[in-house]
Amino acid sequence: MGFQPVRPVRAYQRVAEQIEDRILAGELPPGSRLPAERELVRQFDVGRSTIREALRVLQSSGLIRSRPGDPLGAEVLGVSPDTLSHALGRLARSHLSSPAELIQFRMVLDAESYRLAARLHTEEDLRRLTELADTMGECVSRDPHDPHAFSEADAQFHRVVAEASGNALLALCARAVHDAVVGAIEGELVRAERDGDAGEWMRRSVVHHREILAALRGADGARAARLGREALFEHYAPHLPEPDRKRLRAALD
Repeated sequence: MGFQPVRPVRAYQRVAEQIEDRILAGELPPGSRLPAERELVRQFDVGRSTIREALRVLQSSGLIRSRPGDPLGAEVLGVSPDTLSHALGRLARSHLSSPAELIQFRMVLDAESYRLAARLHTEEDLRRLTELADTMGECVSRDPHDPHAFSEADAQFHRVVAEASGNALLALCARAVHDAVVGAIEGELVRAERDGDAGEWMRRSVVHHREILAALRGADGARAARLGREALFEHYAPHLPEPDRKRLRAALD
């Protein structure tokens, strides 16, 4: 019948699976510590090299932070958007994908976050978004401008909108994609624009965020989604070749 040979699972894989299951179930929350290596050796009844290999696997997955021989035990990091954003950033820099595809992916995710947030937001969400938009406006009015504080408020604005969508997976992916775009593309594609007139870029961005906020407050999901897509297109398309601009235009409607 064409069965394929099977390979035995190594002990370190079983150890890693058990620890991962506890982390994902919330029994080992972020910030907690695993038992020290000696205690893990005793509990799993395996050698120290097996434990260290299992910890290496978990660390490469972004679930823990481990140092050999740490008497406090490995620190649990849990599921984080950082792991996903790093993977997406590497993908965008590889031959398997492109920066334009990553931007297009963000256009799709952001638009859906805005659409759902317009329907499901709370008054607390609107309050936080208003504060962040005001913070961005204050950064523009300062002399000299403070692009770092502005970028922090900008990123937080998008995170709050994603959270207001009411979908934890969408919020996680939206944050990861946002961070991946900033990490893999922002510096290379738009540094010249910002350095040329950072104040003008910041002013346009404040107007955009206030328009998004108004659409959310008015429960106009279609408008909020459209504004999000258009803003990303206008921000990135001028720095891309025509075939990539065509790809982004397809995501506008």
